[in-house]
Amino acid sequence: MRASRLALAIAVLPGLSLASEPYVAEPLVITSGRMPEPQAQATAATTVFERADIERLQASSVPDLLSRVPGVSIVQNGGRGSLTSLFLRGANANQTLVLIDGVRINAAASGLARLEFLSPEQIGRIEVVRGPRSALYGADAIGGVIQIFTRRGEEGLQARLHLAAGTQQTFERSMGLSGGDQQTRFDIGASLTERAGFDRSQDSRGQDRDHDGLRRKAFNLNLEHRFNESLKAGLVLLEQRGESEYDDLFSFEPGNPSERFAVSSAAAHLEAQFDEQWSSRLEIGHSEDKSENRDPLNTTNNYTYNTYRDSAAWINTLQLNDTNQLLVGLDWYEDRLSTDSDFSQTERWNQAAFVQHRYRGDGFATELGLRHDDNEQFGSESTWNASLSLDLARDLELLLSYGEGFHAPTFNDLYFPTSAFYGGNPNLAPERSKTYEAQLRGVHAGTHWSLSAYRTEVKDLITVVSDPATFFSTPMNVNRARLQGLELSAERSILGWQAVLSASVLDPRDRESGHTLPRRARRSLSLDLDRQFGDFATGVSWQAFSGRYDDAANTRSIAGYGLLGARASWRMNEELLWQVKIDNLLDKDYSQALYSRPNDPFFGSVSYYGYREEGRSALLSLTWTPEL
Repeated sequence: MRASRLALAIAVLPGLSLASEPYVAEPLVITSGRMPEPQAQATAATTVFERADIERLQASSVPDLLSRVPGVSIVQNGGRGSLTSLFLRGANANQTLVLIDGVRINAAASGLARLEFLSPEQIGRIEVVRGPRSALYGADAIGGVIQIFTRRGEEGLQARLHLAAGTQQTFERSMGLSGGDQQTRFDIGASLTERAGFDRSQDSRGQDRDHDGLRRKAFNLNLEHRFNESLKAGLVLLEQRGESEYDDLFSFEPGNPSERFAVSSAAAHLEAQFDEQWSSRLEIGHSEDKSENRDPLNTTNNYTYNTYRDSAAWINTLQLNDTNQLLVGLDWYEDRLSTDSDFSQTERWNQAAFVQHRYRGDGFATELGLRHDDNEQFGSESTWNASLSLDLARDLELLLSYGEGFHAPTFNDLYFPTSAFYGGNPNLAPERSKTYEAQLRGVHAGTHWSLSAYRTEVKDLITVVSDPATFFSTPMNVNRARLQGLELSAERSILGWQAVLSASVLDPRDRESGHTLPRRARRSLSLDLDRQFGDFATGVSWQAFSGRYDDAANTRSIAGYGLLGARASWRMNEELLWQVKIDNLLDKDYSQALYSRPNDPFFGSVSYYGYREEGRSALLSLTWTPEL
């Protein structure tokens, strides 16, 4: 997509008037301050997707939703180690922390969260916090924090059944039951998704000519019980497992690989309100990321990586008086790796303490937080954050903030088994960041809007360095990066249409070479328009992303693109809802990343091709919610 088109779209934003949180004027958020608070008081820029948004947008995946967030670039590839990479504010994909009901799901081996395997049917809410939160959460929260909440029960009893069929031989089935009373609430659900897929390779050599399918089974359970006015407990389970096929794109003679995956989390909490000033919450959690890759034709594709994490947290909120609040907590987690590769270390623990003070007076508010982490592998790390909020006028607020962050080296970075050409580096230090940000946000003429400007300096970036004499490569703390950008978001009703738009301009730059960091779109725009006509509803989506580079040297570029989608629904009666959507309505041919194909068995030269992305697709669904 040409820059002029994107500039034109951004220029007309004030006329469209949009908002940073889809369809929610002032919800409670949890992730920004690690406790419930009105979104208008959250010091970090936050985007929220409620269950109603997921259903209205007919989101097919979590990355589909997150691509609407300002400053987010999504890259999905179909090659070996097929992963979805999410770059938030230009930070590396493993520099954004992902939680499910408070439990970390970033894999300890790669540092990535397998967002592509999460089923939207099991999700009740998503909060995306943009900017560093290491002072509250510790490692990996340089770009921000994404927290996914499973569906929760409401009073009464509600059943649901969802059936869908579409192109690429897509079939979706899910069912669930939700209910409860004033003391106990629950939600239980299960889903099955099957898809034949499409060919992700451009050259379609050998076995790579086949379609790459997906089969995913998912289960969720959310149970909460209130013993009395001051004590409650809860249990949350989420599991996704299945098999995903992918292309063997880096081989001269491609095999036929597939991955058996399992991503799961379990969390339990006990929360007590001792008095009007002191509330306390105890959390324990467990998460797993399992990946078993098998290929009957190419044995180099046979490997297993399973990571496990146990965690515990104790969080205390102290309301000192009407204007002062203190948050005090302890964190602990332990990572374990099980693999058929010979890692020298496969376990590590991390323990931390944190404190955060908040003051809210007439016309201004402050926040000051500090956290200290002690890690078994890389030692100690302290981070802090501070913010000042000023009420400039009625419904107009200025926020100035500073935050530090760090990313912990992964098992792969530290202990990957040494071979003839590559090995891990146990002497790596964490990557460290400092972020300065100014936010201006308000509500004017029915328009909720937010404007953010930020600058992040990252040092000790972990980069693979090759010795020209031996060709041996090892990760080192050598690079620095500067991430700076602008984000604009707003929402309002226009002639009966609800408009939600976000736009961002990003400059992610390697300070050593001056090159743009790879695979980040420097400009992005997302617009959703929806309108209700009695029992009928319709909507359109437009997403545009500028070009990007695929390599650190900025020698291989990828063209920008724009995608148009349409959706409609019909409330047949109180129990039956029909929905239909068409993605990539204009059948745009585009790529988000490149892959290399050797031209001979000895890798004397390689050619580069773009991963195929899905063309025009359609999905028809029926949701039945019978009265019980």
